[in-house]
Amino acid sequence: MDTTPRELKKTLRAEALARRDALDPQWRVEVSLAIAEALAAIDIEPGTIVSGFLPIRSEVDLRPAMAALRDKGAVLCLPAILDKTTIAFRELVRGAEMVPMGFGTFGPGPEAAVLQPELLLVPLAAFDDRGHRIGYGAGYYDRAIARLRAAGKSPRLIATAFECQRVEHVPDEPHDIPLPQIVTENGLQSFPR
Repeated sequence: MDTTPRELKKTLRAEALARRDALDPQWRVEVSLAIAEALAAIDIEPGTIVSGFLPIRSEVDLRPAMAALRDKGAVLCLPAILDKTTIAFRELVRGAEMVPMGFGTFGPGPEAAVLQPELLLVPLAAFDDRGHRIGYGAGYYDRAIARLRAAGKSPRLIATAFECQRVEHVPDEPHDIPLPQIVTENGLQSFPR
């Protein structure tokens, strides 16, 4: 009996997340700071709209990176879950109310401006050496990226993860959007196209 791509992704996701969860929490903090340094070295123009995300469970903590990018003049936004299929990117402004977004994270409330990111930092559960990723299974980012592209936008896409989330091969599905770059504790890496 053949395993479907969806079933294989579920298995790879569970295995990669178990490895990530097993990482020492103090080490994760140190690596998150190193990842912040790598992202802060990226050239951006003042006013560039950058979407990050707040960490859930054992994810890379992008808050130091987002602060460094803000210091370089970036306008920050975070994903907001609108329904079971859609996220929007709402502006992150100091002092604004943060509301529950699902999945154990928070984001700007509905009064925040909706922005179209020019640099999109993308979370994942697993990735391979081709830049293919496995998300958490809801497809929010694949659909959001497709919507941005359909609107004529071409955001720079950079995945963020720990090296332990690398797998040999992510099964391809038609809706999957491979990512050109990833930043891990080994620095910023580009995937050949």
